[in-house]
Amino acid sequence: MKFATCLHAGAEKSGVVSGRTVHFLDGTMRELIDAGLRHALDLADEALQHDGTDLSDVQLRAPLQPSTMRDFVAFEEHVEGVRRSVDGQEGVVDAWYEAPRFYFTNPYTVTGPDEVIRPPALCQALDFELEVAAVIGKAGSNVTVEAASDHIFGYTILNDWSARDIQRREMQVSLGPSKGKDFANTLGPWIVTADEFENRRDADGFIDIECTVDVNGARIGRDSLANMGWTFEALVAYASRDSYVHTGDVLGSGTIGNGGCLAELWGRSGEQSPPPLHSGDVVTMTVEGIGTLSNVVGQSTPAPPVPAARRSDHSAIRNARRIPSPN
Repeated sequence: MKFATCLHAGAEKSGVVSGRTVHFLDGTMRELIDAGLRHALDLADEALQHDGTDLSDVQLRAPLQPSTMRDFVAFEEHVEGVRRSVDGQEGVVDAWYEAPRFYFTNPYTVTGPDEVIRPPALCQALDFELEVAAVIGKAGSNVTVEAASDHIFGYTILNDWSARDIQRREMQVSLGPSKGKDFANTLGPWIVTADEFENRRDADGFIDIECTVDVNGARIGRDSLANMGWTFEALVAYASRDSYVHTGDVLGSGTIGNGGCLAELWGRSGEQSPPPLHSGDVVTMTVEGIGTLSNVVGQSTPAPPVPAARRSDHSAIRNARRIPSPN
């Protein structure tokens, strides 16, 4: 089943999509997910018995406003190419192979299909990143890999937009990424329930579906989701280790290889070809079994300046701030 959030007659509604028709449901997407996959499927079956609304008469929104967003880096080919681009280093560090690494990204800047993406004002190297994201439908802590499939409600497309020049500078501090990433994350066009992909698993349990990305109609990247280094079940297990996953959490796969982002290609070629995204560019991502997610790049929005840190004599500062010893 495909569950969408859309704007219709001035109101935001959730619905189940069948072909070119959306059948509205009571409650929000979050309430639907909280109720559990089985209940959601029952509600969808009931809604499909009634007349629906043509998709052309609604505006698709981000299917979900996530509670948290963990973004993994699960494709070895992507890691190798981007590492060359960001810090000029060759190969993949050993630590990548040990466990599925992730960072927390911003749930407050989630956008949906066809929305205009406004890069940071200082960005000169805007990039897309094609990912598939799992939506958590059952809470848990220290979940085993074997039990993790019960915690996945479904999957959607994630575009993890990146300001590569800002990211490159800030990660020299060995922290982040932060402002190079958190200005926009796009989800959509809807959430496809996990049961739809069980017949697409390969012998090792990976979901074998094609993922492509085009810019202005030109094909940039193409890869199979089965080339992940870990299954989504392993990502759920690792995310919940010594912690929790909750309904409404989103776990990104990390960017696909073979051109899933521009930075990978820049790292391999040694030059910015294809060029960074500019205002007016249209980025279109298609994932087999899910659908197509498209956005246009807009103009930056001016932001108030923040001063640089003061530079001082560090030893003088330490001495000035030292608390005298008692007599």
